[in-house]
Amino acid sequence: MPSYAAIVDAFAERGLMVRGGFYPTPLDPVPTLSDGAPVRTLVLIGNAGGAMWRHFAGERRDEPHPLDAWTRRIVAPIAVGSDATAVYPSDRPFQPFQRWALRAEPVYPSPIGLLIHPDFGLWHAYRAALLFAEFVPGVPSSDDRPAPCDTCSGRPCLSACPVGAFSASGYDVGACAGHLASAAAPRCRALGCRAREACPVAPEHRYEAAQIGFHMAAFARSRASS
Repeated sequence: MPSYAAIVDAFAERGLMVRGGFYPTPLDPVPTLSDGAPVRTLVLIGNAGGAMWRHFAGERRDEPHPLDAWTRRIVAPIAVGSDATAVYPSDRPFQPFQRWALRAEPVYPSPIGLLIHPDFGLWHAYRAALLFAEFVPGVPSSDDRPAPCDTCSGRPCLSACPVGAFSASGYDVGACAGHLASAAAPRCRALGCRAREACPVAPEHRYEAAQIGFHMAAFARSRASS
C-alpha cells in the first residue's frame, strides 16, 4: 500500500495534484467498494491554477468530453498501481465531491456557490477521488484557516454579474445561461464569469483565457442540452 506522499509524487509533473484526503467514518457519505468492503481512505485529485491546462492542451485528443477523458487516462493507471478504485464527478450515481472536499481541505462555500480555498481562491477544481480499502498512512488533517469570504469587504462577487444571476438568495441558472447564449455584452462566454473574476482572493491563480473559454463553452453546451 503506497503512502500519501507516494501518491502525491505519482501525480507530480502530470498536471493534476493531490487535494487532500481523509479517513471516512460511518457518518461520511462514501460508497462501499465493488466487493462491499468499506473505504478506509479517500484521497481527492484535482487542479489549481493553470498547470493542468498546459498539460491537457499538449495531450488533448479529438474525442467527446476531452478533459474528462484526459483525466481518466492520467488517473486510472495510478489508481490501479496504488490498489485504489477511482471515481469521477461525471460518474453515475453522482458522488458528493464537494462534501468530500470540505472534509479534506480548508475550503468553504463562497457567496456564488463555488468552494473557495485560502490559497487558490476560486481557481481550482476536483477531478477524481481514489478510494482505498486499506489505511493509507500520512494523510494530513485539514487545517483550520478561516474562510476568506468572512473578511471580504463588500463581497464584489455578488454584484459583478451583468444579469444579477448571483444574490444572497441563490444562483439564477436561467439568467446566467440565457446571457451566455445571447450576443449581449459583456461576452462572459469568452471572457469568463464576471462574478468569479471579481473575487479578490488569489488572482495569481486565475485560469488563462483558453481554459476559461473551454469551461464556459462546456457549461453553455450543458445548459443548451438540458
